[in-house]
Amino acid sequence: MTAVGTFTPKPGAAPLSRMIGAQAVLETKMLLRNGEQLLLTVVIPTLLLVLFSSVDIVDTGDGKAVDFLTPGVLALAVMSTAFTGQAIATGFERRYGVLKLLASSPLPRWALMTAKTLSVLVTEVLQVILLTVIAFALGWNPHGNPLAVLLLLVLGTAAFSGLGLLMAGTLKAEATLAAANLVFLLLLVGGGVIVPLDKFPEAAQSVLGLLPISALSGGLRDVLQHGASMPWGDLGILAVWALVGLGAAGRFFRWE
Repeated sequence: MTAVGTFTPKPGAAPLSRMIGAQAVLETKMLLRNGEQLLLTVVIPTLLLVLFSSVDIVDTGDGKAVDFLTPGVLALAVMSTAFTGQAIATGFERRYGVLKLLASSPLPRWALMTAKTLSVLVTEVLQVILLTVIAFALGWNPHGNPLAVLLLLVLGTAAFSGLGLLMAGTLKAEATLAAANLVFLLLLVGGGVIVPLDKFPEAAQSVLGLLPISALSGGLRDVLQHGASMPWGDLGILAVWALVGLGAAGRFFRWE
């Protein structure tokens, strides 16, 4: 005979780490299955790297074009995932009540944001691996300190993630879609990704240099192309954007 209580249900939430991991896996799968997200995160950066490295369209200065372009495209990949893609996806989740539903689950709100951040990081790792392989095939010859590259990517992710969540949590979904894509295009052109900042008027260079995409692309370029040990100025700019973006997102984000 079976002892009394052997099959008694024991309701309760799963361990927090397991919930965060499961949500992060789900967020990553949803991101990678979304055609628009793949266009932003994979197709556009790859096409830009291959096209502008192979065809002499933009004057990138001395040296091989791929050495200039690869750091900028890596910065663009971070922006496309942490800012544009996350803002659009989160904005529509908020509109359709998905965030409100998740907020009522045993998963705490901060844990949900942690899972989204982990999903962004996993996607970025895949992006960096893909773009690095393509860049090496095109003849890229990187230099510099890997730790500096890691710090730049982490701070860049934090800065863009905060700005993306701020936009998604304060604007309507349609406005977020339009604004995120517009900002993506503007920063692609004016953020030192493809066109060097010194090609712009001198008065504009000081302003453009304070943008997070300019700091990220410029810092990566200083390290990977010019062999700088630690671009403290660019790291400082990204740290300020990260603090402002994440702080404002935490303060003004609305779940419904």
